[in-house]
Amino acid sequence: MRILLDECAPRPLKRELADYEIRTVVEMGWSVKKNGELLRLMSQEGFTVLLTTDQNLRYQQNLQQAGVAVIVLVASSNRLPDLIPLMPDVRDVLNTIAPGDVTEVASS
Repeated sequence: MRILLDECAPRPLKRELADYEIRTVVEMGWSVKKNGELLRLMSQEGFTVLLTTDQNLRYQQNLQQAGVAVIVLVASSNRLPDLIPLMPDVRDVLNTIAPGDVTEVASS
């Protein structure tokens, strides 16, 4: 499983999933790409999951057709201290998520 961390999420969040193959949009050189092109590039490069804080992505793109799964992090902000508590639930979701799925992981 290859995970892409969207540029709207803090890059240090990557350390929380060190046991997975995870890259950032910036590392891939895709920081100026629009969502549709980003999803196409993800598929071409073998990424299977997009980890993002963009809650509107599911309404803007046909994720079923893109063939990638999306995990949307929902917290009070997209700052690292607000997102780290979501990571145990993200790991659980990664065990079951399938291409085309969109799953929100929210703080309680």
